[in-house]
Amino acid sequence: MKKFPSILLIPFLLFSFFIFFVPISATSSIVFTTLGRSVYCFDIFATLISPSSSQAELQLTDGVSVNYNGFFPSSPSYLLSLLNLSSSSSHTNNIEGLIYVTERSGYSTIYLDIYPSSSSPSNRRETLELRTGLHFALLPEYDGLPSVSMKDRPSLSGDRLIFVSTHEPSHSPRHSWAAVYSTHLPTGSTTRLTPDDIADFSPAVSPSGRWTAVASSGERGWTGEVQELNTDIYVFKTSDGSARTLVVEHGGWPCWADDSTIYFHRKSSDEWWSVYTAALSTDGDAPLLISIERITAPGFHAFTPAVSAAAPDLIAVATRRASSQFRHIELIDLRDGNTNAYVEVTRAIFPNAHHFSPFFSPDARRIGYHRCRGSRNGGNPPLILENIKSLSPETFSLFRIHGSFPSFSPDGRQIAYVNLPGLYVVNSDGSNPREVYNGNAFPTAWDWKRKGVIYTSNGPDFAQESTGVDIISITLNEDDDKAEPLIKKLTSAGKNNAFPSPSPDGKWVVFRSGRSGYKNLYVMDAVEGESAGIYQLTDGPWSDTMCNWSPNGEWIAFASDRDNPGSGSFSIYMIHPNGTGLRKVVHSGNGGRTNHPWFSPDSTSLVFTSDYAGVSAEPISNPHHYQPYGEIFTAKIDGSEIKRLTHNSFEDGTPTWTPFFLEPTDVAESLQGVAHCRFDDCHWLSLQNRINNVLNGTGC
Repeated sequence: MKKFPSILLIPFLLFSFFIFFVPISATSSIVFTTLGRSVYCFDIFATLISPSSSQAELQLTDGVSVNYNGFFPSSPSYLLSLLNLSSSSSHTNNIEGLIYVTERSGYSTIYLDIYPSSSSPSNRRETLELRTGLHFALLPEYDGLPSVSMKDRPSLSGDRLIFVSTHEPSHSPRHSWAAVYSTHLPTGSTTRLTPDDIADFSPAVSPSGRWTAVASSGERGWTGEVQELNTDIYVFKTSDGSARTLVVEHGGWPCWADDSTIYFHRKSSDEWWSVYTAALSTDGDAPLLISIERITAPGFHAFTPAVSAAAPDLIAVATRRASSQFRHIELIDLRDGNTNAYVEVTRAIFPNAHHFSPFFSPDARRIGYHRCRGSRNGGNPPLILENIKSLSPETFSLFRIHGSFPSFSPDGRQIAYVNLPGLYVVNSDGSNPREVYNGNAFPTAWDWKRKGVIYTSNGPDFAQESTGVDIISITLNEDDDKAEPLIKKLTSAGKNNAFPSPSPDGKWVVFRSGRSGYKNLYVMDAVEGESAGIYQLTDGPWSDTMCNWSPNGEWIAFASDRDNPGSGSFSIYMIHPNGTGLRKVVHSGNGGRTNHPWFSPDSTSLVFTSDYAGVSAEPISNPHHYQPYGEIFTAKIDGSEIKRLTHNSFEDGTPTWTPFFLEPTDVAESLQGVAHCRFDDCHWLSLQNRINNVLNGTGC
């Protein structure tokens, strides 16, 4: 059995520097952002397969956690045996089950819910309340600790749970950690089905349980794709992963109609995401491809198919059509043989929400999916700080913030962050959130010496060297938080001056600027700005950016593409403030991206975001993420001891590291006007809709 390894985190040493003294028993906190995640509020819903616009949907999960990617198990008697209950027919006929991914308690795991069988949903439009039932985690804990890793796409095969996990590191940077595992539920024994140093996504078990199909890039691995992954369909034996065979080139998200028919999606040559079917021969020791046929026509996107052995000619898909800005679930009826009939399922029930990852009940009478449970214009505000499980809580706590570019005041009592636009300040207990600047500001950094002074840059983000962006300081009124802050411009000429970071003695600010025609680092006077003194720290035809001054004053860390200028590949470097000692710290392989470094309080380590672990799921199965490979890591300043802190299929970034320990509990947002469900579907889907509308003469 392979046990889920603990993530070793970095112990702190005794240290002192300009402002803080932290004893060896001290702890700290790391805070980062995840694009859109704090407003997802996913729950799993189900509805009868019917075109009726008046039918209700049933909410199946708890209405509190983030729950997604469900699976209806087909064996009620087995579910009863898990609870040591009688498997008499009277019990079997009156219970149902749901297996799904949940991110409750600060980490991803897989739950099984068992509840009394429901009658057909009533003919009411509103969502029904959650039914009372039993809920418990299917995966065991080791040494009393949960496995901090991403879990995904669970399904049941006999007494084994088949799922994706990222708990085992790959052997090389930029190689995904996602692999398929099989856990024997009665004992908790877990077997890896994916070969070492290979990544598998989106597993599906055949109706007989003999075969499992996956999307995989095989030995070529991930090469930086952020829209359609360069995957093929592989099939192997569910029992032990043997007889692994490539059956379809170019495909993802497989599902089985029977043991010889697979449905999958791919981006077609006409640029439309479409669903295809593959006929296989699986009678021998290894599967063999017979034929491939396209199911969905051009003119709309169709993806993440699902099918049931109970109704193999009924295909559920997620779609994006030009007539709606939302992702919806539809059914394709193939029984006619000549014309595929499409039935809209979710658009009639809840039209103004994105719906994801359809799946069938065992009898094919119901269809499940997940969506945000709230409204895009209302509902309770999200968490300002969401506790993320750390396996070393004695070292630091870990939080996701509802915002970007967080930083802590020197006394640890306040957090600054941005929402692009707008710069906000909130007390670290979540109280008194307020907007202190309404421009497009990024990032944030507090002055070490002058109380209430925040540095940021104002102007367009992700802009060219000559774009008008300037460094400003924002001085808060500490006696009256309702008073207007003092805004002072520190740079001139607006040549993309950004990412300010002050020195610990309060005298200087390092920042990046495009004034030479390239983005290099400069150091200027912290109080008066460049008019009182400035010097160039780095110089070259590349981009040096995202700088951070170490608490001990000795180093400046930054991200740079100097290894291959203009390629988009960034590594982390360090340099002394006097321009000496330049060295590379972290490099994520050829073409890799490692950005947003921030020093630990003792200046011996860095936290940063990187594609070091590749991607963890097919991006099309999630809402929009510009960089779905982003995860949070730490490393020593000599580049050793790289540790992965976050595991998900989203975009994590802009971490900060404070010497103050935040208790590992969620902190609620109290800022009014912040609503759930305000996130985007994949931008490249809606963009393709617009492009094709123009080409076909239906748009402007």
